[in-house]
Amino acid sequence: MTDVQNAEQGAAVVAAIGAARILPVVVLDAARDAAPLADALLRGGLRCAEVTLRTDAAAEAIRVMSERPDLLVGAGTVLTPAQVDLAVGAGARFVVAPGFSPTVVRRCQELGVPVFPGAATGTEIQLALDAGLDTVKFFPAEQLGGVAMIKALAAPYRSVRFIPTGGVNTANLADYLALPAVLAVGGTWMVAPDLIAAGRWDEVAARTAAAVRAARPAVEA
Repeated sequence: MTDVQNAEQGAAVVAAIGAARILPVVVLDAARDAAPLADALLRGGLRCAEVTLRTDAAAEAIRVMSERPDLLVGAGTVLTPAQVDLAVGAGARFVVAPGFSPTVVRRCQELGVPVFPGAATGTEIQLALDAGLDTVKFFPAEQLGGVAMIKALAAPYRSVRFIPTGGVNTANLADYLALPAVLAVGGTWMVAPDLIAAGRWDEVAARTAAAVRAARPAVEA
C-alpha cells in the first residue's frame, strides 16, 4: 500500500469515528460474545468499536467482529509492536494505546494502520505531532481534568483532535463533544462487563441508543 493510500485509509477511519462521535471500549472475556455484541451495537446505532487487548479472547473477538462490513473495529490497550501485529492480523483497522510508545506508533505506520496514542501532556502531544499524528487519546479523561484540561491543551495545539476516555458517560459526554477539539468520546458504560457476562444484549443496545441520542445535540450543533 502506498503512502497516499495509507493516508486515505487513515482519513477514512478518523472520519468514521468522528461521524459516530462515540467509541465503545470493549473488554471481552469470551470470543463467543463478539457476534451478539456486534449486533447489539449496530442495533443501538453505532458502527465502530475498540476491542481492548486485555484478555486472551480479544484477538478472536476482533476477528469475528471485523467480519461485519458495517462495523469498524479497532484494537485498544496496545502496548507493544507484537500486539500491533496480533491486532492487525486479526483484522483491526485502527490501534489505540493508553500512552505514547514510539515503537508502537512506528509499527502501526509501517503497516499503514491509523494509531491513536494516549497523550495527557503537552510533551506527549508534541511527540505525537513529531511522529506525524494529529489525533490522540486523552486518558484517563476525568481524572486528568476533563473538559477544562482539553480546552487548555487545545489552545496551543490547534490542529490536534482528542478522543477522551475514562469517566465519560451519558451525563457528561455532550460537554466533551461540544469542544471542537474532540473528535469522539470513548467509554465502557454501554458495553459494561457485567452486561456482557450476563448476555444482556438488549440492555447493551438500549444503552448504546441512549448514548447516541445524548451525543446528537452536539452533532447537530
